[in-house]
Amino acid sequence: MIQKHIRTIHSFVKREGRLTTGQQQAIDTQWSEFGVDYSAEQININEIFKRDAITILEIGFGNGESLWQMAQACPEKNYFGIEVHRPGVGHLLRLVESSNCKNIRVSNHDAIDVLQKQIADSSIDRVQLFFPDPWHKKKHNKRRIVQENFLIEVARILKPNGIFHLATDWEHYAKQMLSTLNASELFNNLSADNAYIEKPVERPTTKFEKRGQKLGHGVWDLLFQKK
Repeated sequence: MIQKHIRTIHSFVKREGRLTTGQQQAIDTQWSEFGVDYSAEQININEIFKRDAITILEIGFGNGESLWQMAQACPEKNYFGIEVHRPGVGHLLRLVESSNCKNIRVSNHDAIDVLQKQIADSSIDRVQLFFPDPWHKKKHNKRRIVQENFLIEVARILKPNGIFHLATDWEHYAKQMLSTLNASELFNNLSADNAYIEKPVERPTTKFEKRGQKLGHGVWDLLFQKK
């Protein structure tokens, strides 16, 4: 079994605004069906989705629109999203409610805790990490979520040959992601030149991506497979 590491430096800071009335209502009415409460006990993916299917886990889904779009496009797959900010959770649950989308489950907790405590070994087919906080100041780089200990957790929960898909609009972070993953003994780079890939058609353009494009930022996608 892959050794677990405890991570004490958070990769996020709660700067969320107030919940709208609609977001709070969606949480109040939809959480019992689509929410996954945090506990220190492992969950059974098949039980929470009430079926056995390919399962995609997304870390930090923001306002949830891209995760919802993917779930809508592939109803045969399970989508489990983790987001620490409640307005994003509320926004996603509003989308779920309005579309009668049944293949999404949501966790409103620190992703590292959820991975370490709740997700079983070799239970996830694909992990997605899109536009995580870049912590662009050098003194804050240690807060970036893509570190060696994090990769150990991702590899642990992925099934054999499972996929890890990342994207960022910060070039410096993209280079760090690429260097860290290429140096890992747990993953193989699936790009043709051991670098980045073209944006896959199945990944919707996120709100953060659009914002970065307006600022002239590039976007870098990385695709790795568990060895």
